[in-house]
Amino acid sequence: MKLHAKNIDVSTGGAQIVILDLSDARSMNIFSGDRVKVTFGSKEISAIVEIANADKNIANFKQVSKGKIGLFAEGVEFLKTKNGSNVEISLENKPKSIEIIRKKLEGKKLNYEDIDTLVKEIVTRKLSDVELTYFVSGSYINGLDMTEAVYLTKAIVNNDAKLTFPKGKIIMDKHCIGGVPGNRTTMIVVPIIASLGLYIPKTSSRSITSPAGTSDTVEVLANVSLDANKIKKVVEKTNGCLVWGGGVNLASADDKLIKVRHPLSLDPRGMLLASIMAKKHSVSATHVLIDIPVGKGAKIEDMKVAKELKGQFETISKRLGMKCKVAITDGSQPIGKGIGPALEARDVLYTLMNDPKGSPDLKEKGITLATEMYLLSGLIKDKKKARKQITELYDSGIVLQKFKEILKAQGGKILDPEKIPLGSYKKDFVATESGTIHSIDNKKISLIARLAGAPSDKQAGMQLYCKVGQKINKGEVLFTLYSNSKIKGEFAYSCAMNDSPFRF
Repeated sequence: MKLHAKNIDVSTGGAQIVILDLSDARSMNIFSGDRVKVTFGSKEISAIVEIANADKNIANFKQVSKGKIGLFAEGVEFLKTKNGSNVEISLENKPKSIEIIRKKLEGKKLNYEDIDTLVKEIVTRKLSDVELTYFVSGSYINGLDMTEAVYLTKAIVNNDAKLTFPKGKIIMDKHCIGGVPGNRTTMIVVPIIASLGLYIPKTSSRSITSPAGTSDTVEVLANVSLDANKIKKVVEKTNGCLVWGGGVNLASADDKLIKVRHPLSLDPRGMLLASIMAKKHSVSATHVLIDIPVGKGAKIEDMKVAKELKGQFETISKRLGMKCKVAITDGSQPIGKGIGPALEARDVLYTLMNDPKGSPDLKEKGITLATEMYLLSGLIKDKKKARKQITELYDSGIVLQKFKEILKAQGGKILDPEKIPLGSYKKDFVATESGTIHSIDNKKISLIARLAGAPSDKQAGMQLYCKVGQKINKGEVLFTLYSNSKIKGEFAYSCAMNDSPFRF
């Protein structure tokens, strides 16, 4: 059946969806949720049907009248249609992945062909978020074993773009499991490793539930949305990069799975492993360091779970042909002083400058992780010598210069911490009693910074002035809160007053 394209300037954010008029749908015996093939010239998409005028929930699409087909932004971008373009539609069978998803819901094991088919149909947007959610649910309830996790990793990488570098080159990478506010060690580690002459093409995420992701923080200082060619040029020029993984089609199937996992915070273990290792595999990493912070309020709170995860990372990396080191670190309190993109960017710069305004714990952890990565590379075997060499590079200012070189190659915006603006609303949070701080709640710190507006308001967040074990006098400032919204700032402050993240 031929219909005229009606381009709808709205993104579905996922699956390919088209809108049909009720009478056109009835003439083809098509119902809401059915699949159709839409062809324009030599291009075609498989799309899920919604019907205009048949449901009050899509009343906004009444302009899709008889003889027309509504195409959302994803379909228009792929097909290159204009309003009025003649397109051909025909019925199409449901994706093969529907049976594969049912198989996982029934607790059956998936082979590589199953998982490869599933990933192909995720990448080509043939599956709705609802269908993907069923796959995630099946994996959460019935698990993905190590073999399935390896298959998923390989399928994610094989069905998308991949960064390639000269054969035989050592390519370093790192990942932190997360859950610790202010833990911007990646921005310390990358310039250290690059200063040693090793490649480290670091792609990072934006925040999902934290006050800032690495990419949110780097974006205060430089452009993070680079395409694959630009990333390669930056790495070939400087040995490293600090870019947003979502800005380039590397492991995009994983990004879609993360999106549907997020609302209920579902992290099936095998899917978590595949997600992380696919990102590493997609940049051709040969040597990977995994940081697992453990402590109350971190993502991993139990040492036994951390050790199990360590063994699984080592197993999957071996099966993928990557050398892997897993570091179990202290995640019991925030790392650094800044919480929120701008504040964390300032903290990193001050720390790299060895300025008193910087954070000794951020420097210490960065050097420790970089030392483990240097040893992992096999270029040095003596831990003391490795740490001494890295510390000397750091204290000489070479690491700071390498950091600035990488930022400049990415279109650096601000390289002076004093020039980074902070939120116009500012308020000090003071101690109501004297004593020694016994604990700082990671989750409460993150919540307060997010209530203030971080990370969408890059200038919002908090500057911390205390650590666990520190003696505090009544009236002493524990943190300064920043926001560009007085309402948000006052609400965040009142929440901190009602439920303080500090325990004496």
